[in-house]
Amino acid sequence: MDDLQMMILIAEELNLRLINVKNTIELLDSDNTVPFIARYRKEMTGSMDEERIRAIEDRIHYLRNLEERKQAVLKSIEEQGKLTPELAEKINAATKLQEVEDLYLPYKPKKRTRATIAKEQGLEPLAMLILAQQTETGDPLEYAAPYINEEKGVTTAVKALAGARDIVAETVSDDAEVRKVVREVGQKKGIIESEAKNPDDIAEYQMYAQYNEPVANIPPHRILAINRGEREDKLRVKIAMPDSEVQTEIQKMYIKNPRSIFTDDFQKAIIDAYDRLIFPAIERELRSELTAKADEHAIEVFAKNTANLLMSPPIRDKVIMGIDPGFRTGCKVAVIDSTGKYLEGMTIYPHEPQNQWERAKANVTELIEKHQVEMVAIGNGTASRETEKLVAEIIGELDRKVYYTIVNEAGASVYSASPLAKKEFPDLEASLRGNISIARRLMDPLAELVKIDPKSIGVGLYQHDVNQTQLGQALDRVVESCVNQVGVDLNTASSALLKYVSGINSRVAENIVLFRDEHGKFRSREELKQIKGLGDTAFVQAAGFLRISDADFFLDSTAVHPESYTVTEKFLKNLQLSIDAVRENGSILRLKLKNNKKSLREIAEEIGAGYETLSDIIESLEKPNRDPRDEMPKPILRSDVLKLEDLREGMVLKGTVRNVVDFGAFVDIGVKEDGLVHRSQMGKKFVKDPMTVVSVGDVIDVKVLTVDMTRGRIALSLIID
Repeated sequence: MDDLQMMILIAEELNLRLINVKNTIELLDSDNTVPFIARYRKEMTGSMDEERIRAIEDRIHYLRNLEERKQAVLKSIEEQGKLTPELAEKINAATKLQEVEDLYLPYKPKKRTRATIAKEQGLEPLAMLILAQQTETGDPLEYAAPYINEEKGVTTAVKALAGARDIVAETVSDDAEVRKVVREVGQKKGIIESEAKNPDDIAEYQMYAQYNEPVANIPPHRILAINRGEREDKLRVKIAMPDSEVQTEIQKMYIKNPRSIFTDDFQKAIIDAYDRLIFPAIERELRSELTAKADEHAIEVFAKNTANLLMSPPIRDKVIMGIDPGFRTGCKVAVIDSTGKYLEGMTIYPHEPQNQWERAKANVTELIEKHQVEMVAIGNGTASRETEKLVAEIIGELDRKVYYTIVNEAGASVYSASPLAKKEFPDLEASLRGNISIARRLMDPLAELVKIDPKSIGVGLYQHDVNQTQLGQALDRVVESCVNQVGVDLNTASSALLKYVSGINSRVAENIVLFRDEHGKFRSREELKQIKGLGDTAFVQAAGFLRISDADFFLDSTAVHPESYTVTEKFLKNLQLSIDAVRENGSILRLKLKNNKKSLREIAEEIGAGYETLSDIIESLEKPNRDPRDEMPKPILRSDVLKLEDLREGMVLKGTVRNVVDFGAFVDIGVKEDGLVHRSQMGKKFVKDPMTVVSVGDVIDVKVLTVDMTRGRIALSLIID
């Protein structure tokens, strides 16, 4: 299959125009990033979003790998002198890697097996007699007797027949059609079973102590749970198959002459092939396939949750206090100004064992008044709710309005010990850096969270159990997508943020910061060309996503790409507008267009611009500082605290979605434990995927269904307008 055939296949599979698929693949092959293609090459892709482009990228990668493997297999079989036109046709027609591997199995170099030993003993002709099924008279042992060879270990006719059966068993096992049949039966009728290795030591795997579920139906989170239980040596796991049914199917495929004197030996060889070779291999395959699908799903869940967390709206122009709660080691407190600059910090000990409640209140109050703090961000870890009570008490005694909110603190400790944190705050101890991160997460979640390994953010499902390489790749894609959706201020962004900009790597990001430190603020995008390591190609990829808020040239502060500056100027001239006039009032554009007799498509054609590109230019000029995060739900700001004991069935509350998993969503309603909205409580109709209803960061109305005081569990239902 050549590249064009692959493109045709992808276009059909994804229901896309061939020309758009072809253009997209060519752009990807030319090292254009997905965010760049999605934003600045819409005419070529048919305005595909990032998700579609990623789907094309993944599929062409798979198909090219498949083609590469086909060629390697064909070459290997040809070198053995065993490649027939029929086999070559089957290999070339295969659409999955597994099909290619099945066809290659009989020709794949093997380790020493029972069959290879039997072949070394000269028993292959006897095996061919069994497979041929043409001998209808005589005794099998008589035919086996001539193969007795004591020097080679064949001491009896019975042993000769046994060896021949080993060769037949391997022949059956290597048959691609047989493997396909067994695999399909396993996928449709297989049952995954688990049992406790020690019923007295089963802990959180009690549900799986004696458990079974069809392979076809088991959901991803249960696969991951069972896998973890097996890995921790708590569970014994297997796949049960309708063995006799499968063996009968294989016999139908092979036994064509029941009158053959070798039928009994053939049947024994088939059963042995299934029990010893085929079933164990297919069981491993099915388990691996289930795990791969579960990993893929869990990674998708984690990626979506992470994206929603990263895209949480910033709290701008506020002096913020961040508190990293703790018991024995105290609560670390930090104050940052509206730009994120660290002002002052301390450690307080309001909780056990010190119990310095009043002193802690006085110290925090003093900091709030000294720096005119407007918001308090409290980490959601250990002692979070106890610290919330302290803050609520302080706020209640102030003469002005101050609010607090709970912030996801996952990964703050990872950041505080990182080289980046040491570089940012060389004079502070690691324990005092996490609270600054918590405060900054409220000010600008994206800018702060990119400093942490995405795997440490912690809003997924079994993220430590899945394929870590795939998880890392998926999360890097998510962060890259979010950073480029929002855009980056070239004069304030950290190297941690800059490295996710399209076309920029870690080294170039560091060089941008060094250049900024040495030469002062960037005044134009053109200055980027002076950055060491940032060549022409990287400039094209990055420039549109890097903004200069107070640039000398207005377009440098917008999402308009430098390659479109000329057509932008032509467009404004066409409307008899100056760049300064648009800078002063972006809404003037729509008014001019409304009064213009030409359509936007006509104007685009006149000035030599694509319609989609011109539409984006207009949007960028109208709202040069537009931040897509501003459209997201704002965090819930509180001034008073709610206790678990305050909850009553039927109570209606506002809550923030903290995590979304397969079975529902965990919601922070302002008490110590997050409540669970099970998917069965998300609407009148059955909800298969909770992510279609809620996302991390959503502010929702919920009703309290039940409160389990003993286990600290709260069941909620979603209130839908």
